[in-house]
Amino acid sequence: MNGRYQAEEQRYRQLAREGQTPEVMVIACCDSRAAPETIFDTLPGEMFVVRNVANLVPPYQPDGDYHSTSAAIEFGVLGLKVKNVLVLGHGRCGGIKAALSPDAKPLEADDFIGKWMSLINPAAKAVAANGHMTNGERQTSLERISIRYSVANLRSFPYIAAREASGELQLHGAWFDISTGELWTLDPETGDFERP
Repeated sequence: MNGRYQAEEQRYRQLAREGQTPEVMVIACCDSRAAPETIFDTLPGEMFVVRNVANLVPPYQPDGDYHSTSAAIEFGVLGLKVKNVLVLGHGRCGGIKAALSPDAKPLEADDFIGKWMSLINPAAKAVAANGHMTNGERQTSLERISIRYSVANLRSFPYIAAREASGELQLHGAWFDISTGELWTLDPETGDFERP
C-alpha cells in the first residue's frame, strides 16, 4: 500500500477499531474542485462529509420517498452527535449555474438535477431577473443565497432546531472561492459573508 494510507496507517487502524467520532458535519457540493477535506486540510475521521449537487439541504419532509441528504443529516446529528454542521458552498458551481439557466441543455425540469435544483427556484428567478448584475455577480449571489437557504432548511428538522436551541449544535455557512482559495464565512448575526 502506498500513498495516504501508508502515511496514516495507524490512524486508519484506530478508526477501524474505535469507529468515527467527528464533531463537524459538512454538507458540500459534489464538485471535484471543492473537496472539504482538502479545503480544511483534515485527517481521516475528523469530518463527516455529505456531498450533493450545489450543497443543498431540502426542507424536513418525512414521507415515503428516498432522501439521501436528509438521511445523512439524521445520522450525523442523531447518530454521530456532531456539534457543528457547516453548509459549504463554492464559486463557479455548475448546479447554481443550471438553476440560473433552467432551459440549458441537456438538463430538463423533470430530470434529477432539474428537480433537485427546483429547491431554490424562487431565489434563482429573482436573481436571474436582476438586470443590474453581471452573470458572474448573479451566480455568486445565488451561490451564497443557497447557503443561507440550506442553513434555514436545517432548522426545519425538529431535532436540529431543538439541539441548536439547547446549545448542543451550531449551524454554520461558508463559501469557498475556487479561483483564489479564499474561504468566506457566514456571519450568523448579519447574514453577510466575510473573509475571516
